[in-house]
Amino acid sequence: IVSKLGIARDKAVTIAVGGTVITDTLALLLLTVIVGMVTGNTDDMFWYRLGISVVLCIAFIMQLFPLIGHWFFKHCSDNISQYIFVLVMVFLGAYLAHLAGLEPIIGAFLAGLALNRLIPRTSPLMNRIEFVGNAIFIPFFLIGVGMLIDYRAFFRDWESIKVAAVMIVLITAAKYIAALLTQKTFKLSSDQRTVIFGLSSAHVAATLAAVMVGYNVIVGQTPDGEPIRLLGESVLNGTILMILATCTISTFATQRGAHNIAIKGVRENDESTEHQDEHILIPVSNEESVRELVTLGNVLKSKKNHNGFYALHAIDNKVEDSGLEKRARKILETAATAAAASDIYLHELLRYDVNISNAIASVAKEQSITDIVMGLHRDKSPAIFLGKITGDLLGESNVTTYIYKPVQPLATIKRHIVIIPSQAEKEAGFLMWLHKIGNLARNTGTKIVVYAPETTLKYIEPLRRKQTATVETVLFKDWEKLPALLRELRTDDCLWLVMSRRERISYQPTMNKIPAYLDQYLGRNSFVLIYPVQAGDPESRYL
Repeated sequence: IVSKLGIARDKAVTIAVGGTVITDTLALLLLTVIVGMVTGNTDDMFWYRLGISVVLCIAFIMQLFPLIGHWFFKHCSDNISQYIFVLVMVFLGAYLAHLAGLEPIIGAFLAGLALNRLIPRTSPLMNRIEFVGNAIFIPFFLIGVGMLIDYRAFFRDWESIKVAAVMIVLITAAKYIAALLTQKTFKLSSDQRTVIFGLSSAHVAATLAAVMVGYNVIVGQTPDGEPIRLLGESVLNGTILMILATCTISTFATQRGAHNIAIKGVRENDESTEHQDEHILIPVSNEESVRELVTLGNVLKSKKNHNGFYALHAIDNKVEDSGLEKRARKILETAATAAAASDIYLHELLRYDVNISNAIASVAKEQSITDIVMGLHRDKSPAIFLGKITGDLLGESNVTTYIYKPVQPLATIKRHIVIIPSQAEKEAGFLMWLHKIGNLARNTGTKIVVYAPETTLKYIEPLRRKQTATVETVLFKDWEKLPALLRELRTDDCLWLVMSRRERISYQPTMNKIPAYLDQYLGRNSFVLIYPVQAGDPESRYL
């Protein structure tokens, strides 16, 4: 519910998830201790073994899993292999937790937290994980839970029903009081309190794991030879009823609170209509870079845009080659497949024209394109850095254009460095590309560092405070010092340079040296050049 309404990064959700991780870990640790005491395994070294194994397990998963995942995703782009890798890491986390004396569910949960940043929420991999989880794993888990209950026990006595009633009343009251205290402590709204109550009141996996462990621990025998369990059958049956009741209460509470928060978020962003009539055009000519271009377009788009994606392959109509169209269809199909993996419909466009730049500019006008995402041409010479096609396009089309050179997969980027020239806020398309950087922060969760002059930072600061992702701002006004800044970039940084066409307001003479700087300092880094909508086009609908 929370994910579909787009508030997964809200403060209340973060508090609820963090609190759940802590309480589940402590509860299952306590259960491990109780089982050890009941079974007589708590010798002098028990506490040392438990403490050391738990710390080592958590440290191994939270520190090494992200490093392993980063290396794997950086060197493997195969979709199936990536999904199998995620499953392996989740099962490995569960196994390590089991070895440490914790319940496997804690290890699996920690593995998910460790790999979370490497899998953007708009990526094809996340789409597959959510689909398989919702369509297979969760239904099978719930079927398994339902089959544990012995319904005949309800007709033998009232014990199970009494246990269930006590558990439901106490747990619901305790969670509501906790949500109320959290609201007062963090000065949250009533809707955020409802979301915290809804998310924390549901008891399923960890509760069931605890009860099943207690149910399977036999502490003795009756005179008739029947096993005496740490937690009896009435507790197991009562727990199943409690799961049913708390999940129902949780669903309605979360739905109400999350819906209200989402509505308020939409109202606050009404002045920003960037999702309305957003049309993104991706000119494609090289099959190797198609997927990365689609990925970039995907993380830049607004969450409500599922039908405004266009891929264009242009063919010079003076060239006679029967194989060109067949190759073009294959490239467009690759782009459509990459978009479909993220649940996006992509319009495939094949166009014959007098030249490539004219074809792109014409399609931009015909389809009311708001953003163009294209790759940097493959010639490595700084003298023809942008290339003739891109240069001509920037002269013919006044559309926000992103020129991307991918060196590594976007998901493995650890920081996005955005450098903005002075007076960029005076350009007609300033807010348009700035909202796209906001989408990048939300969709990837990656740290954004913005370098800009003081006057520009005044416009960025209000938008930065609304972001749930980490966005830092740094005062930077002298572009002559750009080489020193570029030398400080790390291997897994992606550079975003806001450029300008000549004779425009934000144009800097240093921009002439950008090709040489990028060639000298950014051989191993991905980068994006942003050319915003700028004044000078009397027909521009953005002026």
